[in-house]
Amino acid sequence: MQNSEIIVKTKKTNFTSIFSIGFLFAFSLAITAYINSTFLATFISEDKVGLFYSTASLLTIILLIWIPVILRKIGNYKASILFILINIIMLSLIILIKDPIIVIIAFILHITSTTITLFNIDVFLETFSKDETTGNTRGLFLSILNLAWLVSPAIAGFILTNGDYWKIYLTSLILTLPILFILSLNFQNFKDSRYERTKFWETLKILYRRKNVFRIFISQFVLRFFYSWMVIYAPIYLHKHIGFDWSTLGIIFTVMLLPFVLLEFPLGKLADKSLGEKEILNTGFVIIALSVATISFITSTNPIIWAIILFITRVGASMVEISSESYFFKKIDSDDTNILSLFRMARPIAYLIGPAVATTVLSFTDIKNLFIILGFIVLILGLSFGLRIKDTK
Repeated sequence: MQNSEIIVKTKKTNFTSIFSIGFLFAFSLAITAYINSTFLATFISEDKVGLFYSTASLLTIILLIWIPVILRKIGNYKASILFILINIIMLSLIILIKDPIIVIIAFILHITSTTITLFNIDVFLETFSKDETTGNTRGLFLSILNLAWLVSPAIAGFILTNGDYWKIYLTSLILTLPILFILSLNFQNFKDSRYERTKFWETLKILYRRKNVFRIFISQFVLRFFYSWMVIYAPIYLHKHIGFDWSTLGIIFTVMLLPFVLLEFPLGKLADKSLGEKEILNTGFVIIALSVATISFITSTNPIIWAIILFITRVGASMVEISSESYFFKKIDSDDTNILSLFRMARPIAYLIGPAVATTVLSFTDIKNLFIILGFIVLILGLSFGLRIKDTK
Protein backbone atom coordinates (compact mmCIF):
# COMPACT_ATOMS: atom_id res chain seq x y z
CA MET A 1 0.00 0.00 0.00
CA GLN A 2 1.41 3.38 -1.02
CA ASN A 3 1.98 6.17 1.51
CA SER A 4 -0.80 8.32 0.01
CA GLU A 5 -3.29 5.46 0.39
CA ILE A 6 -2.22 4.93 4.01
CA ILE A 7 -2.69 8.64 4.74
CA VAL A 8 -6.17 8.67 3.18
CA LYS A 9 -7.18 5.54 5.12
CA THR A 10 -5.83 7.01 8.36
CA LYS A 11 -7.76 10.25 7.83
CA LYS A 12 -10.98 8.33 7.18
CA THR A 13 -10.40 6.30 10.36
CA ASN A 14 -9.76 9.48 12.36
CA PHE A 15 -12.90 11.21 11.11
CA THR A 16 -15.02 8.08 11.61
CA SER A 17 -13.75 7.81 15.18
CA ILE A 18 -14.32 11.51 15.92
CA PHE A 19 -17.81 11.42 14.43
CA SER A 20 -18.64 8.28 16.45
CA ILE A 21 -17.40 9.90 19.64
CA GLY A 22 -19.35 13.05 18.81
CA PHE A 23 -22.56 11.12 18.22
CA LEU A 24 -22.34 9.09 21.43
CA PHE A 25 -21.35 12.09 23.52
CA ALA A 26 -24.08 14.29 22.04
CA PHE A 27 -26.59 11.51 22.71
CA SER A 28 -25.46 11.25 26.33
CA LEU A 29 -25.81 15.02 26.75
CA ALA A 30 -29.05 15.44 24.84
CA ILE A 31 -30.97 12.76 26.69
CA THR A 32 -30.54 14.73 29.93
CA ALA A 33 -30.52 18.29 28.57
CA TYR A 34 -34.26 18.97 28.61
CA ILE A 35 -34.94 17.28 31.95
CA ASN A 36 -32.02 18.78 33.91
CA SER A 37 -33.88 21.92 34.98
CA THR A 38 -37.02 20.09 36.09
CA PHE A 39 -34.83 17.55 37.91
CA LEU A 40 -33.11 20.38 39.81
CA ALA A 41 -36.53 21.91 40.50
CA THR A 42 -37.35 18.84 42.61
CA PHE A 43 -34.69 20.09 45.07
CA ILE A 44 -35.02 23.89 44.74
CA SER A 45 -37.58 26.42 43.54
CA GLU A 46 -37.77 26.90 39.75
CA ASP A 47 -36.74 30.57 39.88
CA LYS A 48 -33.43 29.55 41.54
CA VAL A 49 -32.54 26.76 39.10
CA GLY A 50 -30.60 29.10 36.85
CA LEU A 51 -28.16 30.00 39.63
CA PHE A 52 -26.73 26.47 39.65
CA TYR A 53 -26.23 26.58 35.88
CA SER A 54 -24.40 29.86 36.45
CA THR A 55 -22.18 28.23 39.09
CA ALA A 56 -21.31 25.36 36.74
CA SER A 57 -20.56 27.85 33.99
CA LEU A 58 -18.23 29.89 36.19
CA LEU A 59 -16.22 26.76 37.02
CA THR A 60 -16.16 25.82 33.32
CA ILE A 61 -14.82 29.25 32.37
CA ILE A 62 -11.98 28.90 34.88
CA LEU A 63 -11.05 25.49 33.44
CA LEU A 64 -11.22 26.74 29.85
CA ILE A 65 -8.85 29.55 30.77
CA TRP A 66 -6.36 26.93 31.98
CA ILE A 67 -7.04 24.27 29.34
CA PRO A 68 -4.01 25.13 27.14
CA VAL A 69 -1.80 24.56 30.20
CA ILE A 70 -3.52 21.24 30.93
CA LEU A 71 -3.10 20.12 27.32
CA ARG A 72 0.58 21.03 27.30
CA LYS A 73 1.19 18.90 30.41
CA ILE A 74 -0.83 15.76 29.61
CA GLY A 75 -2.02 16.13 26.01
CA ASN A 76 -5.51 16.16 24.54
CA TYR A 77 -5.93 12.37 24.64
CA LYS A 78 -5.28 12.02 28.38
CA ALA A 79 -7.29 15.17 29.13
CA SER A 80 -10.25 13.69 27.26
CA ILE A 81 -10.04 10.47 29.26
CA LEU A 82 -9.76 12.43 32.52
CA PHE A 83 -12.84 14.59 32.00
CA ILE A 84 -14.93 11.71 30.69
CA LEU A 85 -14.08 9.71 33.83
CA ILE A 86 -15.07 12.70 35.99
CA ASN A 87 -18.38 12.86 34.13
CA ILE A 88 -19.01 9.14 34.66
CA ILE A 89 -18.35 9.49 38.42
CA MET A 90 -20.68 12.48 38.70
CA LEU A 91 -23.45 10.68 36.81
CA SER A 92 -23.03 7.73 39.18
CA LEU A 93 -23.48 10.02 42.18
CA ILE A 94 -26.60 11.59 40.66
CA ILE A 95 -28.04 8.11 40.11
CA LEU A 96 -27.15 6.58 43.47
CA ILE A 97 -27.17 9.42 46.02
CA LYS A 98 -30.30 11.12 47.32
CA ASP A 99 -28.69 13.87 49.39
CA PRO A 100 -29.59 17.22 47.70
CA ILE A 101 -26.23 18.87 48.39
CA ILE A 102 -24.21 15.98 46.92
CA VAL A 103 -26.55 15.72 43.92
CA ILE A 104 -26.31 19.45 43.16
CA ILE A 105 -22.50 19.42 43.45
CA ALA A 106 -22.38 16.35 41.17
CA PHE A 107 -24.70 18.10 38.72
CA ILE A 108 -22.42 21.16 38.61
CA LEU A 109 -19.32 19.01 37.98
CA HIS A 110 -21.21 16.96 35.39
CA ILE A 111 -22.06 20.11 33.40
CA THR A 112 -18.47 21.37 33.71
CA SER A 113 -16.78 18.13 32.64
CA THR A 114 -19.03 17.69 29.61
CA THR A 115 -18.26 21.17 28.31
CA ILE A 116 -14.50 20.56 28.61
CA THR A 117 -14.90 17.23 26.81
CA LEU A 118 -16.63 19.03 23.93
CA PHE A 119 -13.57 21.26 23.73
CA ASN A 120 -11.31 18.16 23.58
CA ILE A 121 -13.39 16.78 20.71
CA ASP A 122 -13.03 20.13 18.92
CA VAL A 123 -9.23 19.86 19.18
CA PHE A 124 -9.28 16.40 17.58
CA LEU A 125 -11.54 17.55 14.75
CA GLU A 126 -9.66 20.80 14.06
CA THR A 127 -6.35 18.91 13.85
CA PHE A 128 -7.59 16.73 10.99
CA SER A 129 -9.65 19.39 9.14
CA LYS A 130 -8.63 21.56 6.18
CA ASP A 131 -9.68 25.21 5.91
CA GLU A 132 -11.10 24.87 2.39
CA THR A 133 -13.57 22.18 3.51
CA THR A 134 -14.29 23.50 7.01
CA GLY A 135 -17.94 24.33 6.31
CA ASN A 136 -18.52 20.90 4.82
CA THR A 137 -16.70 19.07 7.65
CA ARG A 138 -18.34 21.12 10.41
CA GLY A 139 -21.74 20.80 8.75
CA LEU A 140 -21.42 17.01 8.58
CA PHE A 141 -20.12 16.82 12.16
CA LEU A 142 -22.91 19.03 13.50
CA SER A 143 -25.50 17.03 11.54
CA ILE A 144 -24.26 13.83 13.19
CA LEU A 145 -24.38 15.47 16.62
CA ASN A 146 -27.81 16.87 15.93
CA LEU A 147 -29.10 13.46 14.86
CA ALA A 148 -28.33 12.37 18.42
CA TRP A 149 -30.11 15.44 19.77
CA LEU A 150 -33.08 14.68 17.51
CA VAL A 151 -33.82 11.16 18.73
CA SER A 152 -33.01 11.72 22.41
CA PRO A 153 -36.07 13.73 23.59
CA ALA A 154 -38.52 11.08 22.42
CA ILE A 155 -36.42 8.36 24.08
CA ALA A 156 -36.19 10.41 27.26
CA GLY A 157 -39.96 10.93 27.25
CA PHE A 158 -40.46 7.19 26.87
CA ILE A 159 -38.02 6.34 29.70
CA LEU A 160 -39.12 9.06 32.11
CA THR A 161 -42.17 7.76 33.96
CA ASN A 162 -43.32 8.54 37.50
CA GLY A 163 -40.48 11.00 37.99
CA ASP A 164 -37.74 8.35 37.63
CA TYR A 165 -35.05 10.82 36.60
CA TRP A 166 -32.29 8.39 37.59
CA LYS A 167 -33.14 6.25 34.56
CA ILE A 168 -32.26 9.13 32.25
CA TYR A 169 -28.89 9.70 33.93
CA LEU A 170 -28.14 5.97 33.84
CA THR A 171 -28.81 5.97 30.10
CA SER A 172 -26.43 8.91 29.73
CA LEU A 173 -23.74 7.04 31.66
CA ILE A 174 -24.13 3.90 29.52
CA LEU A 175 -23.80 5.96 26.32
CA THR A 176 -20.59 7.55 27.62
CA LEU A 177 -18.72 4.30 28.35
CA PRO A 178 -17.98 3.28 24.70
CA ILE A 179 -16.27 6.64 24.13
CA LEU A 180 -13.41 5.54 26.38
CA PHE A 181 -12.89 2.46 24.21
CA ILE A 182 -12.91 4.43 20.93
CA LEU A 183 -10.45 6.97 22.32
CA SER A 184 -8.03 4.35 23.63
CA LEU A 185 -8.21 2.39 20.36
CA ASN A 186 -7.59 5.31 18.00
CA PHE A 187 -5.99 8.29 19.73
CA GLN A 188 -3.34 7.00 22.14
CA ASN A 189 -0.67 8.22 19.71
CA PHE A 190 -2.41 11.51 18.90
CA LYS A 191 0.14 14.18 17.96
CA ASP A 192 -0.61 17.30 19.96
CA SER A 193 -0.11 20.82 18.67
CA ARG A 194 2.02 23.35 20.56
CA TYR A 195 -0.92 24.69 22.62
CA GLU A 196 0.47 28.15 23.14
CA ARG A 197 -0.02 29.39 26.68
CA THR A 198 -1.57 32.84 26.65
CA LYS A 199 -3.16 34.59 29.60
CA PHE A 200 -6.92 35.11 29.47
CA TRP A 201 -6.81 38.88 29.17
CA GLU A 202 -4.07 38.70 26.54
CA THR A 203 -6.18 36.21 24.58
CA LEU A 204 -9.17 38.51 24.89
CA LYS A 205 -7.08 41.37 23.50
CA ILE A 206 -5.91 39.17 20.63
CA LEU A 207 -9.49 38.17 19.90
CA TYR A 208 -10.68 41.78 20.01
CA ARG A 209 -7.95 42.85 17.57
CA ARG A 210 -9.13 40.17 15.14
CA LYS A 211 -12.36 42.08 14.60
CA ASN A 212 -14.27 39.56 12.53
CA VAL A 213 -13.36 36.67 14.83
CA PHE A 214 -14.48 38.79 17.79
CA ARG A 215 -17.81 39.56 16.09
CA ILE A 216 -18.44 35.90 15.35
CA PHE A 217 -17.58 35.13 18.99
CA ILE A 218 -20.31 37.55 20.09
CA SER A 219 -22.69 35.93 17.59
CA GLN A 220 -21.91 32.55 19.14
CA PHE A 221 -22.52 34.04 22.59
CA VAL A 222 -25.95 35.34 21.53
CA LEU A 223 -26.86 31.88 20.22
CA ARG A 224 -25.75 30.24 23.46
CA PHE A 225 -27.63 32.88 25.48
CA PHE A 226 -30.75 31.89 23.55
CA TYR A 227 -30.07 28.21 24.29
CA SER A 228 -29.48 28.93 28.00
CA TRP A 229 -32.97 30.38 28.46
CA MET A 230 -34.71 27.85 26.23
CA VAL A 231 -33.04 24.72 27.62
CA ILE A 232 -33.61 25.77 31.23
CA TYR A 233 -36.96 27.53 31.17
CA ALA A 234 -38.89 26.16 28.18
CA PRO A 235 -39.20 22.63 29.68
CA ILE A 236 -40.29 24.09 33.04
CA TYR A 237 -42.82 26.37 31.32
CA LEU A 238 -44.25 23.68 29.06
CA HIS A 239 -44.34 20.98 31.76
CA LYS A 240 -45.48 22.95 34.82
CA HIS A 241 -47.41 25.88 33.34
CA ILE A 242 -48.83 24.64 30.01
CA GLY A 243 -49.29 21.12 31.39
CA PHE A 244 -47.65 18.76 28.89
CA ASP A 245 -46.50 15.38 30.18
CA TRP A 246 -43.02 14.09 29.33
CA SER A 247 -44.12 11.70 26.60
CA THR A 248 -45.77 14.60 24.75
CA LEU A 249 -42.82 16.90 25.41
CA GLY A 250 -40.48 14.25 24.02
CA ILE A 251 -42.33 14.33 20.70
CA ILE A 252 -42.51 18.15 20.68
CA PHE A 253 -38.78 18.50 21.33
CA THR A 254 -37.96 15.89 18.67
CA VAL A 255 -39.89 17.88 16.06
CA MET A 256 -38.26 21.08 17.36
CA LEU A 257 -34.78 19.70 16.71
CA LEU A 258 -35.38 18.53 13.13
CA PRO A 259 -33.87 21.67 11.51
CA PHE A 260 -30.43 20.88 12.94
CA VAL A 261 -30.39 17.54 11.11
CA LEU A 262 -32.05 18.76 7.93
CA LEU A 263 -30.36 22.12 7.39
CA GLU A 264 -26.85 22.33 8.83
CA PHE A 265 -25.04 20.08 6.37
CA PRO A 266 -26.48 21.72 3.22
CA LEU A 267 -26.02 25.17 4.76
CA GLY A 268 -22.37 24.34 5.49
CA LYS A 269 -21.81 23.34 1.87
CA LEU A 270 -23.63 26.50 0.73
CA ALA A 271 -21.36 28.64 2.92
CA ASP A 272 -18.28 26.97 1.38
CA LYS A 273 -19.32 27.17 -2.26
CA SER A 274 -21.40 30.28 -2.89
CA LEU A 275 -23.34 32.23 -0.31
CA GLY A 276 -20.90 32.75 2.56
CA GLU A 277 -21.78 32.87 6.25
CA LYS A 278 -22.95 36.45 6.78
CA GLU A 279 -26.34 36.18 5.06
CA ILE A 280 -27.11 32.84 6.72
CA LEU A 281 -26.09 34.15 10.15
CA ASN A 282 -28.23 37.29 10.17
CA THR A 283 -31.28 35.66 8.62
CA GLY A 284 -31.05 33.10 11.41
CA PHE A 285 -31.01 35.80 14.09
CA VAL A 286 -34.17 37.40 12.69
CA ILE A 287 -36.00 34.05 12.58
CA ILE A 288 -34.99 33.22 16.16
CA ALA A 289 -36.05 36.63 17.49
CA LEU A 290 -39.49 36.72 15.88
CA SER A 291 -40.40 33.10 16.61
CA VAL A 292 -39.23 33.00 20.24
CA ALA A 293 -41.03 36.25 21.06
CA THR A 294 -44.24 34.64 19.78
CA ILE A 295 -44.08 32.05 22.59
CA SER A 296 -45.10 34.69 25.15
CA PHE A 297 -48.46 35.09 23.38
CA ILE A 298 -49.37 31.40 22.90
CA THR A 299 -51.89 30.02 25.39
CA SER A 300 -52.92 26.92 23.43
CA THR A 301 -52.40 23.43 24.84
CA ASN A 302 -52.30 21.96 21.32
CA PRO A 303 -48.94 20.15 21.00
CA ILE A 304 -48.90 20.66 17.22
CA ILE A 305 -48.86 24.45 17.61
CA TRP A 306 -46.02 24.26 20.10
CA ALA A 307 -44.05 21.85 17.91
CA ILE A 308 -44.36 24.22 14.95
CA ILE A 309 -43.29 27.39 16.78
CA LEU A 310 -40.38 25.63 18.49
CA PHE A 311 -39.40 24.10 15.13
CA ILE A 312 -39.17 27.62 13.65
CA THR A 313 -36.95 28.83 16.51
CA ARG A 314 -34.51 26.03 15.68
CA VAL A 315 -34.57 26.82 11.97
CA GLY A 316 -33.05 30.15 12.95
CA ALA A 317 -30.71 28.57 15.52
CA SER A 318 -29.39 26.00 13.02
CA MET A 319 -28.58 28.82 10.59
CA VAL A 320 -26.69 30.78 13.24
CA GLU A 321 -24.90 27.68 14.55
CA ILE A 322 -23.46 26.38 11.28
CA SER A 323 -22.58 29.83 9.93
CA SER A 324 -20.79 30.93 13.11
CA GLU A 325 -18.96 27.59 13.46
CA SER A 326 -17.90 27.55 9.80
CA TYR A 327 -16.77 31.19 9.84
CA PHE A 328 -14.78 30.82 13.05
CA PHE A 329 -12.93 27.65 12.07
CA LYS A 330 -12.01 29.15 8.70
CA LYS A 331 -10.25 31.92 10.60
CA ILE A 332 -8.16 29.77 13.00
CA ASP A 333 -5.88 26.73 12.86
CA SER A 334 -5.03 23.94 15.31
CA ASP A 335 -2.35 26.07 17.04
CA ASP A 336 -4.92 28.67 18.10
CA THR A 337 -6.08 26.71 21.15
CA ASN A 338 -6.18 29.90 23.21
CA ILE A 339 -8.63 31.44 20.73
CA LEU A 340 -10.55 28.15 20.48
CA SER A 341 -10.84 27.89 24.27
CA LEU A 342 -12.16 31.45 24.41
CA PHE A 343 -14.64 30.70 21.60
CA ARG A 344 -15.87 27.68 23.51
CA MET A 345 -16.27 29.93 26.55
CA ALA A 346 -19.20 31.52 24.72
CA ARG A 347 -21.36 28.67 26.00
CA PRO A 348 -20.42 28.77 29.70
CA ILE A 349 -20.31 32.58 29.65
CA ALA A 350 -23.84 32.56 28.22
CA TYR A 351 -24.91 30.00 30.82
CA LEU A 352 -23.33 32.18 33.50
CA ILE A 353 -24.93 35.45 32.39
CA GLY A 354 -28.17 34.12 30.88
CA PRO A 355 -29.63 32.32 33.92
CA ALA A 356 -28.46 35.15 36.20
CA VAL A 357 -30.32 37.68 34.03
CA ALA A 358 -33.36 35.40 33.85
CA THR A 359 -33.38 34.97 37.63
CA THR A 360 -33.40 38.76 37.99
CA VAL A 361 -36.18 39.12 35.40
CA LEU A 362 -38.27 36.46 37.14
CA SER A 363 -38.15 38.49 40.34
CA PHE A 364 -40.50 41.05 38.78
CA THR A 365 -42.34 39.30 35.93
CA ASP A 366 -43.95 35.99 34.96
CA ILE A 367 -41.98 33.20 33.28
CA LYS A 368 -43.91 33.55 30.02
CA ASN A 369 -42.55 37.07 29.53
CA LEU A 370 -38.99 35.72 29.43
CA PHE A 371 -39.49 34.72 25.80
CA ILE A 372 -40.42 38.11 24.38
CA ILE A 373 -37.49 39.64 26.27
CA LEU A 374 -35.24 36.93 24.82
CA GLY A 375 -36.44 37.71 21.29
CA PHE A 376 -35.55 41.38 21.76
CA ILE A 377 -32.06 40.52 23.07
CA VAL A 378 -31.33 38.16 20.17
CA LEU A 379 -32.49 40.64 17.53
CA ILE A 380 -30.61 43.69 18.83
CA LEU A 381 -27.39 42.06 19.98
CA GLY A 382 -27.20 39.47 17.21
CA LEU A 383 -27.62 41.89 14.31
CA SER A 384 -25.41 44.54 15.92
CA PHE A 385 -22.40 42.25 15.47
CA GLY A 386 -23.55 39.86 12.75
CA LEU A 387 -24.13 42.58 10.17
CA ARG A 388 -20.58 43.91 10.67
CA ILE A 389 -18.57 40.75 9.87
CA LYS A 390 -16.66 40.58 6.58
CA ASP A 391 -18.12 37.70 4.63
CA THR A 392 -15.95 34.83 3.32
CA LYS A 393 -17.64 34.99 -0.10
